[in-house]
Amino acid sequence: MKKLLLFLLVLLTAIACSGDDMNPNAVYIRLSNISNYDYKNINVNTSTGGVMFDDLDAQTTSEYKVFEQAYRYAFVELEIEGNTYTIQPIDYVGETPLSNGQYTYQINANEPNGQYGTLSLNLVKD
Repeated sequence: MKKLLLFLLVLLTAIACSGDDMNPNAVYIRLSNISNYDYKNINVNTSTGGVMFDDLDAQTTSEYKVFEQAYRYAFVELEIEGNTYTIQPIDYVGETPLSNGQYTYQINANEPNGQYGTLSLNLVKD
């Protein structure tokens, strides 16, 4: 009987730990740096508060972060070579929040064109 209980305990633990830790009822966003520049001090705000991401080298992708709510675009502020660049949405009026799931914000940086004209963002559903 003890062996059976031990087996069941090990089996239940294995099942509980083997599942993906992602909540299917949440929005997960990661960043993809599709530029030739390294990004530092990355802050993303999708309307519910800023979320900091680790520095992101050129042509790399971050880990997913959980967001309460997100849209197809967001406020993004980051540094490239010591200069701050920003994507500044006006508002989200008329926008539909993203459904639960995983998404990637692809962020590109063109040649420096001022704080607000250098970055672009493209949403990809993963």
